[in-house]
Amino acid sequence: MPPLATADDGVPIAFEEHGTGVPVLLIAGQATGMHGWGPFARALAEDQRVIAFDHRGIGGSGSGDPASYSTRLFADDALAVLDAAGVSAAHVVGHSMGGRVAQWLAAEHPSRVRRLVLIGTTWSDRAGGPGERRDPAVIADLLSGDRERMLPLFFDAAWAEANPEAVTGFFDRVASRPALRGHFAASRDHDASGALGRIRAETLVIHGTRDALTPVAHARLLAEAIPHSRLLELDARHGLHLDTPAVLEAVAAFLAAP
Repeated sequence: MPPLATADDGVPIAFEEHGTGVPVLLIAGQATGMHGWGPFARALAEDQRVIAFDHRGIGGSGSGDPASYSTRLFADDALAVLDAAGVSAAHVVGHSMGGRVAQWLAAEHPSRVRRLVLIGTTWSDRAGGPGERRDPAVIADLLSGDRERMLPLFFDAAWAEANPEAVTGFFDRVASRPALRGHFAASRDHDASGALGRIRAETLVIHGTRDALTPVAHARLLAEAIPHSRLLELDARHGLHLDTPAVLEAVAAFLAAP
């Protein structure tokens, strides 16, 4: 059994940690469990103390009330994990919805975040003009639950074929339908536009130029709005933290820099 943190409303949040060194908190995407970080987490744990957790409603964590789910609530859960792990401040890496969650954590609890990495994310699905918003057909693929439809949104086909264990770890999850709906609503309704200016942590925004789920324009808006931030664009899809080695290289270098 993994250790459990206790959220403010009593919901147990399952987490794991590996490695030693400066703490790095990984915040996964929508309805994705902590094991979805796969080789990315294992590589970081060679030099850092890596902490990952299951969002409420996913895997080993309790569900609470899915109707109350929000990225702000998930940020409070992340804070509970840091407290349970005895960590006063950590580097924070968030992917997709996890990047939305990380924005609240960094804006509202700045003393707890050393450096911030936002991968494949946005401050709001409504950011920018019509051409910068999600294609409804892409959302239908995401919500289908069909791995064959979802896979091209996230990963390069050749990489996916060569790395079936990482693909399975990313897509496999234990969650109820109400929890899945709650996750989707939390991600969809996220809007941290008024909070980005309060982020004090040095920030690295990483995004794939072929990301159909979140067009790259969202990353450019994020990098413009967050002080002390820089943007790295790569020829990649939405799951670039797994299938694009340059992401791991950039994150490791950013977190290790003096």
